[in-house]
Amino acid sequence: MIKRSLAAVIGTALVLIAPVAPAGAVTGVDFTGIVALSGCSGAVVRTPTAKPTDTALVMSNGHCVKLMAAGEVVVGQPSEKTFTLLDSTGGSTLGTLRAKSVAYATMTTTDVAFFRLDQTYADVEALGSRALELSPRRPATGADIRVVSGYWKRLYSCGLDGFAHELREGAWTWRDSIRYTAPCDTIGGTSGSPIVDAGTGKVVGVNNTVNENGKRCTQNNPCEVDEAGAVTVRRGIGYGQQTHLAVACIGADSAFTLSAPGCALPKPSGLALLG
Repeated sequence: MIKRSLAAVIGTALVLIAPVAPAGAVTGVDFTGIVALSGCSGAVVRTPTAKPTDTALVMSNGHCVKLMAAGEVVVGQPSEKTFTLLDSTGGSTLGTLRAKSVAYATMTTTDVAFFRLDQTYADVEALGSRALELSPRRPATGADIRVVSGYWKRLYSCGLDGFAHELREGAWTWRDSIRYTAPCDTIGGTSGSPIVDAGTGKVVGVNNTVNENGKRCTQNNPCEVDEAGAVTVRRGIGYGQQTHLAVACIGADSAFTLSAPGCALPKPSGLALLG
């Protein structure tokens, strides 16, 4: 997990400088829809069918809500968290967004949180921004991706190197995690940043961790476990969680229905229909 850390503070002067995009790269990905929150990053996101009058959602990590127990799922929990909405350059702020609830959050099999705001998507557009669209499709190995951090106002450019069958970090296990190529050397504070497909501009994942110092399966040092149980440690490599799993769970007015066909998010024990 990569909430803000001492190492990130020491590196502030460096990480505020966005890398130059390689020749031929799509340059349309910027800080539109990106937010900063306490110790983490996030983005205003929408499904492909969302309406301007729907309640807006902010996506971040489950661990940016709290460190959850394995198997824990939070649904419909009141929240007063605030988010700073950045302009497209990341150099200025457009206003403050306010949550009214944690619509959904977990650290089980994935690490994601969605906050329901007290503003609509039309309200976000009136501030001069717009929501990023969640892709309903699984991303592909080799995709050109951007990890966009509102906390550090930094845009990382790299490739989708592959997928980890299981990613284990301390008490948590995440499945089918996105693995980055080395240039996305994410740090504390980038937790919750959207992973954007540079070719489509759509969100395919949420950034959540990096192996900081080569340790095996400990907090801040995730390890990969393949189908046969073999463990691989990749020091300095970052990871994220896929978000297409959530698209079918989000219905009218951004309400979550975990029993909806195709919804692949973990469910709280004994609870199916949620708003």
